Amino acid sequence: MAGSTTTTTTTTTTAAVRVRGAGRAFAGRQVLRGVDLDIAPGEFVALLGASGSGKSTLLRAIGGLDRGFTGTLEAPRSKAIVFQEHRLIPWISVWRNVVLGVRGRDLAARARTALDEVGLSAEADAWPATLSGGEAQRVALARALVRHPDLLLLDEPFGALDALTRLKAQALVARLWQQHRPRSVVDPEFSALRRRLLLALGVDPDAPTGAQS
Repeated sequence: MAGSTTTTTTTTTTAAVRVRGAGRAFAGRQVLRGVDLDIAPGEFVALLGASGSGKSTLLRAIGGLDRGFTGTLEAPRSKAIVFQEHRLIPWISVWRNVVLGVRGRDLAARARTALDEVGLSAEADAWPATLSGGEAQRVALARALVRHPDLLLLDEPFGALDALTRLKAQALVARLWQQHRPRSVVDPEFSALRRRLLLALGVDPDAPTGAQS
């Protein structure tokens, strides 16, 4: 990036993201360079790219977790991110994990509502160690949903699951997106969820699937 590029982060009250000229380097290696991105309120966007192309780096920047990028970025104040690892605290119950850090009243009821959305209301009082990998990731999703974010960022949270469990989890995300964004239309089949394919990371959406791995 040019030396004159500045870093600016602005929060907005709507679920819209605007990125201009984003760049990020680690130990002299440029991971992102000149990325432009617009996400409209209620839109579902898939970031496609080879391993190491900067998808997670861009998500972390949008999520406010990385201040070392260059360029300009606007994102809503209310946002949540679900990581590749569920990061549940093992010594507190599932429902307490869901509302960890959340302020307000009726936290147990709010946690159970979020868990019900992901089909895990029966596991509210369980310990995280008793959950399967897929269940733990759904708890992590509930932990994001309980905050009612305007922007939900998914950093490949189901990538480590087996194929069938991953497909079920992706279908769950599609259903939840439809419920929380009722004015948007989406094909529930995950391969058709990508309403927009972002070329900013150098991926050709018309290339065979094997060329994108």
